[in-house]
Amino acid sequence: MPGTFGTGSANTARREIHSPSSASLGDCRRHRIVSSQQMSKLRTMSECIQLSFAVCRIGIYTCFRALCCKGPPPPRPEYDLVCIGLSGSGKTSLLSQLCSESLENIVSTTGFSIKAVPFQNAILNVKELGGADNIRKYWSRYYQGSQGVIFVLDSASSEDDLETARNELHSALQHPQLCTLPFLILANHQDKPAARSVQEIKKYFELEPLARGKRWILKPCSLDDMDAVKDSFSLLINLLEERDFEPSRM
Repeated sequence: MPGTFGTGSANTARREIHSPSSASLGDCRRHRIVSSQQMSKLRTMSECIQLSFAVCRIGIYTCFRALCCKGPPPPRPEYDLVCIGLSGSGKTSLLSQLCSESLENIVSTTGFSIKAVPFQNAILNVKELGGADNIRKYWSRYYQGSQGVIFVLDSASSEDDLETARNELHSALQHPQLCTLPFLILANHQDKPAARSVQEIKKYFELEPLARGKRWILKPCSLDDMDAVKDSFSLLINLLEERDFEPSRM
């Protein structure tokens, strides 16, 4: 009997070991299902974190490029201009002031000089011609290659000088090498008591009938108001940039 009892117990134990209950199998399946869902959630969270880090890296890189790695600015266009006017009209002083040069010991230009006048959207290479009586007859030799004209007159000059300036401007407006170019006419020395107004200059110089159909700008100016001078040059730059700009009066 004792041997029979021992053998039966062993068989029962083996059956219990190798034949788990259905409840245990269900618990294992549920455990595997729960573990699989948790792993899926963990993978999703990991992917979200990686994506967030990637977006942050791209944002930091973009900001770094914008702040520290800017390339050189695009080159500014350059225009070749000729600047004419009688001696004493203030051509040299205006151009020197635009170039931030000292106004001490300035003398009238006897032949010609060239200045590169920088602006935010362009560089003007201005060839200034002397305005003395014995030099004006050679002006036309320096017109070739010009893309625009600056004419400076002394609005407070004598009647004789104003008449001479009028004749020189008329000659320039009708010259074959200049007649199609934009003109900036500056009525300088507006800070002087005897200065004539822009309307008086326009009427006296007969600009309305003479320059009809041409591109020209008439502006008052003085060394005391360089902001107004710069604004006038900005208008000229606009005309230079717009090659097909419809002729108008300003």
